[in-house]
Amino acid sequence: MTGETTTDGRPRGSLTVRVIAMPADTNANGDIFGGWVLSRMDQAGGIASVERAKGRVVTIAIEAMTFIRPVKVGDVLEVYTDVEKVGRTSMKIHIEAWARRFMTHHHEKVTDANFTFVAIDEEGRPRPIPRDTVQA
Repeated sequence: MTGETTTDGRPRGSLTVRVIAMPADTNANGDIFGGWVLSRMDQAGGIASVERAKGRVVTIAIEAMTFIRPVKVGDVLEVYTDVEKVGRTSMKIHIEAWARRFMTHHHEKVTDANFTFVAIDEEGRPRPIPRDTVQA
């Protein structure tokens, strides 16, 4: 894992995306496709980074991910974001995906990673991230 959960075993960061895993999202083994989870994480990171950068951003890097547990049909995937570092034009956001299990509501971490986003202007060039923005 790239990051640590809180010391009390709860997710780190703010709940940013919450979605139910559906049968159409499964791989050949019947589990939810890892790319679907990754996509939800990228969406959550995009939401958090757009809010922080006050404008357009692009994903430029994802540090190694390890899938700890599978996501099953009916589970609610919850994605948490935590802005770790803000540079002049880029930011690192720690993103955790957790599954709230169908029927039992047991909450388990399924993966995490650090994503790097760059703020861009209308022409797609890097632009400075405002310094006076207060994180929510």
